[in-house]
Amino acid sequence: MEWMEILDQLEAGTLRSANKVDGVWQANKEVKEGILAAFKAGELKEFSDEAFSGFVDKHNLSPRKFSPEDKVRMVPGGSSVRRGAHVASGVIIMPPAYINVGAFVDEGTMVDSHALVGSCAQIGKNVHLSAGVQIGGVLEPIGLAPVVIEDNAFIGAGSVIVEGKQVLERAVIAPGVVLSKGVPVYDCVNERVLAADEPIPADAIVVPGSRPVNDKLSWAKERGLTLNCALIVKYRDEKSEASLELEQFLR
Repeated sequence: MEWMEILDQLEAGTLRSANKVDGVWQANKEVKEGILAAFKAGELKEFSDEAFSGFVDKHNLSPRKFSPEDKVRMVPGGSSVRRGAHVASGVIIMPPAYINVGAFVDEGTMVDSHALVGSCAQIGKNVHLSAGVQIGGVLEPIGLAPVVIEDNAFIGAGSVIVEGKQVLERAVIAPGVVLSKGVPVYDCVNERVLAADEPIPADAIVVPGSRPVNDKLSWAKERGLTLNCALIVKYRDEKSEASLELEQFLR
């Protein structure tokens, strides 16, 4: 499949850069190769359109435009959705926000101010990406699955999720949490440590935490220094449901 057709299908949502197969998210290598081929084929161009005047990018990866028929609310003020990204009906994009090539943002999701949805990231239905959330992109290595946020998850302000970490449905990530393969996640409810490539479980509520440095860093240990971690402190219940209920009239 040629890169142009791949970009067209990505925008339409008929092709995705990652798919869930037998319960496991896997990268679509052909799609990632197509995106990289588009970058290689692209030539630098200054955009003359009034909305993008003065910007320079690859000629074949120009920003997308939306009409009322798309049922996407992209509020004025500096947001951009790159060619090859899918934005479904009912999505709201508050300024400034950026959605990169290969990303998939499903129905009813809120992308709040200063939020980034990186290349090939997969965002489910009715997700809330709060202000300042950074969802990392993963184009290379080709076989690495991207960051995935499943349906009805809530990602709190200023959270950073990178390196292909995955957040399963209805999970809640509190403000300021950093999730990467190098940041351990402690499930305080089930008394275990998640593996580096293990997703955040469905319904988990995750808050930022800290942990003592190990014995190898004796100088730091003597001074009471700590390292970043994330803590699962509970799983969603009726009380948390009430506090997370989204106001439908905003849509």
